[in-house]
Amino acid sequence: MGFETVKSNVKSVGLPKALADVGLRAANRVVLFKVLKGIAIEIADPTFLRCDEKYRGMFLNEAMLRQFAADPKNELPSEFLNEALAKGDECYGFLAGSDLAAYGWYSAKPTALDLPGLRLHFSDKYVYMYKGFTAVEHRGQRLHAIGMTCALQAYIARGFRGIVSIVEWNNFGSLKSCYRMGYRDFGNIAITGVGKRYVLRHDAGCRDYGFWLQRSA
Repeated sequence: MGFETVKSNVKSVGLPKALADVGLRAANRVVLFKVLKGIAIEIADPTFLRCDEKYRGMFLNEAMLRQFAADPKNELPSEFLNEALAKGDECYGFLAGSDLAAYGWYSAKPTALDLPGLRLHFSDKYVYMYKGFTAVEHRGQRLHAIGMTCALQAYIARGFRGIVSIVEWNNFGSLKSCYRMGYRDFGNIAITGVGKRYVLRHDAGCRDYGFWLQRSA
Protein backbone atom coordinates (compact mmCIF):
# COMPACT_ATOMS: atom_id res chain seq x y z
CA MET A 1 0.00 0.00 0.00
CA GLY A 2 1.40 3.39 -1.01
CA PHE A 3 1.68 6.48 1.13
CA GLU A 4 -0.91 8.31 -0.98
CA THR A 5 -3.48 5.58 -0.30
CA VAL A 6 -2.85 5.80 3.44
CA LYS A 7 -3.08 9.58 3.28
CA SER A 8 -6.38 9.36 1.39
CA ASN A 9 -7.77 6.86 3.94
CA VAL A 10 -6.80 9.13 6.84
CA LYS A 11 -8.67 11.97 5.18
CA SER A 12 -11.80 9.94 4.39
CA VAL A 13 -12.17 7.62 7.42
CA GLY A 14 -9.81 8.99 10.07
CA LEU A 15 -6.44 7.95 11.48
CA PRO A 16 -7.57 4.95 13.64
CA LYS A 17 -9.31 3.16 10.75
CA ALA A 18 -6.51 4.02 8.33
CA LEU A 19 -3.92 2.52 10.70
CA ALA A 20 -6.09 -0.54 11.28
CA ASP A 21 -6.27 -1.01 7.52
CA VAL A 22 -2.46 -0.92 7.29
CA GLY A 23 -2.24 -3.53 10.06
CA LEU A 24 -4.85 -5.76 8.40
CA ARG A 25 -3.01 -5.68 5.08
CA ALA A 26 0.28 -6.44 6.81
CA ALA A 27 -1.24 -9.42 8.63
CA ASN A 28 -2.50 -10.84 5.32
CA ARG A 29 1.07 -11.14 4.10
CA VAL A 30 1.56 -13.85 6.71
CA VAL A 31 -1.86 -15.47 7.11
CA LEU A 32 -5.32 -14.88 5.69
CA PHE A 33 -7.29 -12.52 7.91
CA LYS A 34 -10.47 -10.83 6.71
CA VAL A 35 -13.38 -9.10 8.38
CA LEU A 36 -16.56 -9.17 6.29
CA LYS A 37 -19.29 -6.69 7.17
CA GLY A 38 -22.83 -7.92 6.70
CA ILE A 39 -25.01 -5.12 5.34
CA ALA A 40 -28.73 -4.97 4.54
CA ILE A 41 -31.15 -2.66 2.76
CA GLU A 42 -34.96 -2.81 2.93
CA ILE A 43 -36.16 0.51 1.51
CA ALA A 44 -35.60 1.64 -2.08
CA ASP A 45 -34.43 5.26 -2.29
CA PRO A 46 -36.18 6.92 -5.28
CA THR A 47 -33.00 8.94 -5.83
CA PHE A 48 -31.38 5.75 -7.12
CA LEU A 49 -34.15 4.64 -9.46
CA ARG A 50 -33.20 6.91 -12.36
CA CYS A 51 -30.20 6.88 -14.67
CA ASP A 52 -29.08 8.42 -17.95
CA GLU A 53 -31.51 7.62 -20.76
CA LYS A 54 -28.79 5.90 -22.77
CA TYR A 55 -28.94 2.96 -20.33
CA ARG A 56 -31.62 0.26 -20.19
CA GLY A 57 -31.92 -1.65 -16.92
CA MET A 58 -33.41 -5.14 -16.75
CA PHE A 59 -33.02 -8.68 -15.48
CA LEU A 60 -30.90 -10.33 -18.16
CA ASN A 61 -32.14 -13.67 -19.51
CA GLU A 62 -29.92 -16.69 -20.12
CA ALA A 63 -29.56 -16.10 -23.86
CA MET A 64 -28.34 -12.56 -23.27
CA LEU A 65 -25.94 -13.68 -20.55
CA ARG A 66 -24.49 -16.42 -22.74
CA GLN A 67 -23.92 -13.89 -25.50
CA PHE A 68 -22.18 -11.41 -23.20
CA ALA A 69 -20.13 -14.20 -21.60
CA ALA A 70 -18.40 -14.80 -24.93
CA ASP A 71 -16.49 -11.54 -24.41
CA PRO A 72 -13.89 -11.91 -21.61
CA LYS A 73 -14.10 -8.21 -20.75
CA ASN A 74 -17.56 -8.85 -19.23
CA GLU A 75 -16.04 -11.15 -16.59
CA LEU A 76 -18.64 -13.92 -16.94
CA PRO A 77 -16.63 -17.16 -17.21
CA SER A 78 -18.68 -20.17 -18.27
CA GLU A 79 -18.01 -22.10 -15.03
CA PHE A 80 -19.43 -19.25 -12.94
CA LEU A 81 -22.37 -18.68 -15.28
CA ASN A 82 -23.34 -22.36 -15.36
CA GLU A 83 -23.31 -22.61 -11.57
CA ALA A 84 -25.22 -19.36 -11.01
CA LEU A 85 -27.96 -20.20 -13.53
CA ALA A 86 -28.27 -23.79 -12.26
CA LYS A 87 -29.13 -22.53 -8.76
CA GLY A 88 -31.62 -19.97 -10.07
CA ASP A 89 -29.58 -16.82 -9.47
CA GLU A 90 -30.54 -13.71 -11.42
CA CYS A 91 -28.53 -10.91 -12.97
CA TYR A 92 -29.80 -7.33 -13.09
CA GLY A 93 -27.84 -5.35 -15.66
CA PHE A 94 -27.68 -2.25 -17.78
CA LEU A 95 -27.28 -2.16 -21.54
CA ALA A 96 -25.81 0.77 -23.44
CA GLY A 97 -26.98 0.07 -26.96
CA SER A 98 -25.90 -3.54 -27.53
CA ASP A 99 -23.09 -3.41 -24.95
CA LEU A 100 -23.20 -4.66 -21.38
CA ALA A 101 -22.45 -1.63 -19.20
CA ALA A 102 -22.94 -3.03 -15.67
CA TYR A 103 -24.51 -5.85 -13.71
CA GLY A 104 -25.01 -7.39 -10.28
CA TRP A 105 -25.98 -10.94 -9.31
CA TYR A 106 -28.73 -11.93 -6.86
CA SER A 107 -29.37 -15.24 -5.14
CA ALA A 108 -32.00 -16.67 -2.82
CA LYS A 109 -29.83 -19.72 -2.07
CA PRO A 110 -26.52 -20.28 -0.26
CA THR A 111 -23.71 -18.91 -2.40
CA ALA A 112 -19.99 -19.65 -2.66
CA LEU A 113 -17.57 -16.87 -1.79
CA ASP A 114 -14.42 -15.99 -3.70
CA LEU A 115 -12.54 -17.67 -0.84
CA PRO A 116 -12.20 -21.38 -1.73
CA GLY A 117 -14.29 -23.75 0.35
CA LEU A 118 -16.66 -21.24 1.92
CA ARG A 119 -20.38 -20.84 1.23
CA LEU A 120 -22.56 -18.05 2.64
CA HIS A 121 -25.99 -18.82 4.12
CA PHE A 122 -28.62 -16.17 4.89
CA SER A 123 -32.29 -15.81 5.87
CA ASP A 124 -34.85 -16.77 3.21
CA LYS A 125 -36.49 -13.39 3.84
CA TYR A 126 -33.61 -11.77 1.94
CA VAL A 127 -31.86 -11.98 -1.39
CA TYR A 128 -28.06 -11.93 -1.46
CA MET A 129 -26.34 -9.49 -3.83
CA TYR A 130 -22.88 -10.42 -5.12
CA LYS A 131 -20.48 -10.00 -8.07
CA GLY A 132 -21.05 -6.39 -9.02
CA PHE A 133 -19.42 -5.22 -12.26
CA THR A 134 -19.27 -1.95 -14.19
CA ALA A 135 -17.36 -1.65 -17.48
CA VAL A 136 -14.53 0.89 -17.31
CA GLU A 137 -16.08 3.21 -19.87
CA HIS A 138 -19.35 3.39 -17.91
CA ARG A 139 -18.02 4.03 -14.42
CA GLY A 140 -19.03 7.19 -12.59
CA GLN A 141 -22.70 6.88 -13.63
CA ARG A 142 -23.88 5.32 -10.32
CA LEU A 143 -25.00 2.21 -12.24
CA HIS A 144 -24.00 -0.13 -9.40
CA ALA A 145 -26.16 1.71 -6.86
CA ILE A 146 -29.04 2.25 -9.29
CA GLY A 147 -28.99 -1.41 -10.32
CA MET A 148 -29.13 -2.59 -6.70
CA THR A 149 -32.01 -0.22 -5.94
CA CYS A 150 -34.00 -1.34 -8.99
CA ALA A 151 -33.40 -4.98 -8.06
CA LEU A 152 -34.38 -4.23 -4.45
CA GLN A 153 -37.67 -2.74 -5.59
CA ALA A 154 -38.37 -5.82 -7.73
CA TYR A 155 -37.57 -8.30 -4.94
CA ILE A 156 -39.67 -6.44 -2.37
CA ALA A 157 -42.57 -6.65 -4.85
CA ARG A 158 -42.03 -10.43 -4.92
CA GLY A 159 -42.34 -10.64 -1.13
CA PHE A 160 -38.74 -10.47 0.07
CA ARG A 161 -37.85 -8.15 2.95
CA GLY A 162 -34.75 -6.77 1.28
CA ILE A 163 -31.21 -7.44 0.09
CA VAL A 164 -28.14 -8.47 2.07
CA SER A 165 -24.53 -8.34 0.97
CA ILE A 166 -20.98 -8.44 2.30
CA VAL A 167 -18.16 -5.92 1.99
CA GLU A 168 -14.68 -6.24 3.43
CA TRP A 169 -14.27 -4.06 6.52
CA ASN A 170 -11.47 -2.02 4.94
CA ASN A 171 -13.09 -1.51 1.53
CA PHE A 172 -13.96 2.03 2.52
CA GLY A 173 -15.00 3.21 -0.95
CA SER A 174 -17.56 0.43 -1.47
CA LEU A 175 -18.95 0.84 2.04
CA LYS A 176 -19.38 4.58 1.55
CA SER A 177 -21.30 3.94 -1.68
CA CYS A 178 -23.52 1.32 0.00
CA TYR A 179 -24.29 3.55 2.99
CA ARG A 180 -25.19 6.40 0.66
CA MET A 181 -27.90 4.33 -1.00
CA GLY A 182 -29.34 3.10 2.31
CA TYR A 183 -27.49 -0.04 3.38
CA ARG A 184 -26.80 -0.45 7.09
CA ASP A 185 -24.47 -2.74 9.05
CA PHE A 186 -25.90 -5.67 10.97
CA GLY A 187 -22.93 -7.92 11.77
CA ASN A 188 -19.38 -9.05 11.08
CA ILE A 189 -17.71 -12.31 10.14
CA ALA A 190 -13.99 -12.73 10.88
CA ILE A 191 -12.02 -15.25 8.83
CA THR A 192 -8.54 -16.50 9.64
CA GLY A 193 -6.89 -19.32 7.79
CA VAL A 194 -4.24 -20.98 5.69
CA GLY A 195 -5.28 -22.61 2.42
CA LYS A 196 -8.80 -24.00 2.89
CA ARG A 197 -8.44 -24.38 6.68
CA TYR A 198 -10.39 -21.56 8.29
CA VAL A 199 -11.27 -20.32 11.73
CA LEU A 200 -14.59 -18.47 11.51
CA ARG A 201 -16.20 -16.11 13.99
CA HIS A 202 -19.73 -14.73 13.53
CA ASP A 203 -20.85 -11.97 15.88
CA ALA A 204 -24.31 -11.76 17.45
CA GLY A 205 -25.67 -9.39 14.79
CA CYS A 206 -25.45 -12.13 12.15
CA ARG A 207 -28.01 -14.35 13.89
CA ASP A 208 -31.08 -12.26 13.08
CA TYR A 209 -30.23 -12.52 9.38
CA GLY A 210 -29.37 -16.23 9.39
CA PHE A 211 -25.96 -15.08 8.20
CA TRP A 212 -23.20 -17.67 8.48
CA LEU A 213 -20.39 -19.30 6.55
CA GLN A 214 -20.28 -23.01 5.88
CA ARG A 215 -17.09 -24.89 5.13
CA SER A 216 -17.73 -26.98 2.03
CA ALA A 217 -16.10 -30.33 1.45
